[in-house]
Order: sequence, then structure tokens, then C-alpha cells
Amino acid sequence: MTLFKRLALAASAAALVLAAGAASAQEMMKLKIGTEGAYPPFNNLTADGKLEGFDIDIANALCAEMKAECEFVAQDWDGIIPALRAKKFDAIIASMSITEERKEKVDFTGKYYNTPPAIAVKKDSTIAGITPADMKGKVIGAQGSTIHFNYLEATYKESEIKGYPTAQEYQLDLANGRVDAVNDDISVINGWLATPEGACCKLLGTVTPDPKIHGEGAGIAVRKGETALVEKFNAAIAAIRANGKYDEIAKKYFDYDVWGG
Repeated sequence: MTLFKRLALAASAAALVLAAGAASAQEMMKLKIGTEGAYPPFNNLTADGKLEGFDIDIANALCAEMKAECEFVAQDWDGIIPALRAKKFDAIIASMSITEERKEKVDFTGKYYNTPPAIAVKKDSTIAGITPADMKGKVIGAQGSTIHFNYLEATYKESEIKGYPTAQEYQLDLANGRVDAVNDDISVINGWLATPEGACCKLLGTVTPDPKIHGEGAGIAVRKGETALVEKFNAAIAAIRANGKYDEIAKKYFDYDVWGG
């Protein structure tokens, strides 16, 4: 073989390697992940504008497992499903419970955690229990457009139900005595009670979930019909459960099993 042919073959091989690398880069999945950024310990914006929390760490682990390049987009809760449907982002990882009502608008993966609701009151509260009878005539707060707000409206018909844009706002009102009780996920309640701001208050009790309202746990939402993306996320969830990454992340935030039954 002549020197010219050897050089030509080497150049051709190099071009193939470069083309393969370019094709691989082009094939890398790019995803925008929508989250709220106001729901610690699951998702929260730090003072310097960085997103942190269980949802964020899980999302990063799933993206790594799928070999996807992911970018986070912070979005107010009330507009998060409309923003997904408007293609502002590709998936919601924001502690969104899988419910039949939401399934009419989006498709879901399986759950990536499932923890029960709880009710908190001030430490000096005289409310004896969490039943509708115990709460008769009381003002109960919850974040609006959530399963917790929907449950209160459906169950505590003789109480005044007050909705808030974020969890922090109902927490402030409970601390200041503007509501008598609040309802949210137990992990959110416990996380707040452990802070100086939550020292005013106590856990009154946990709520037995109503499957029709509370759903099947928190899942990842995507646009209707995006079955392939759902399957990729489900496979990644199974993988991080199997390889220990899920438990590693969960232990960073919780001292109990958040996977649930």
C-alpha cells in the first residue's frame, strides 16, 4: 500500500470517528425539567437562586441514568401543568401527586415517593384531634391547587378552608395565628417544624389518604402521549432504586422510608 493510500485511509478513519462522536452528541437527550422551588425539603430556591431538595437530587440522578442533559425551570405551582402543556419544559418533577383528575391533562410515570398527609397546629392549640368534628368552625390552611387543599374542601365542610400560593405562606399564617391548622405532606410539615420558624407549632396527626383525592404517590408528569419519555423515566427510577442511588438521596433528607407502600 502506498503512503498516499495509507494517509487516505487514516484520514477516512478519523473522519468516521469524528462523525460518530458528533452523532453521539446529537443523540444525547436534552430535557427541561419544571419544578416549583418553594416546597422544601422536596424543592426549594436558595438565597442565591439555586434549586435544591429531594426532587432536584432525584431528577439529577434520573438524568444521569438516562444520559440526558437536563436543565431546570422554576415555575409557580398554579401554572405548572399549563406551562408543561405549552412546552415551557418537558417534564414536571415537583412532588406532583398522581391523581385521576391530573391524568386527564398529563401522563405520569410510576411513583418516586409516597408519604402521607398531616395536620399541624400551634403548640398551645386546644384542638383535640384531626376529624371534621374536631375542626368544626376552625380555619384550616393549605397550598392551593394541591391534593391537600382538595381534601380539606371535600372533607372539612364545616371548617373554613384557606388556600395559599406557597407552603411558606400558610406556615407564616399558622405561626401568627391567622389560621387554626394547616394540612400538607408530613415531610413538609416535619421539615418546617424542625426549623426556628416552625418552633411555634406541632404535629397534630396524620391523615389516612383518600386514594380518590390523594392519588398513588408523587410521579413525574409529561405531556399526553409522550409514552417513550414515560418509559425512559420509569426505567431510570427502577435503576436508581436497584443500584442504591435512590436510598442514598433519600437518607440525605429523611430518616424514614419515603418510597411508601
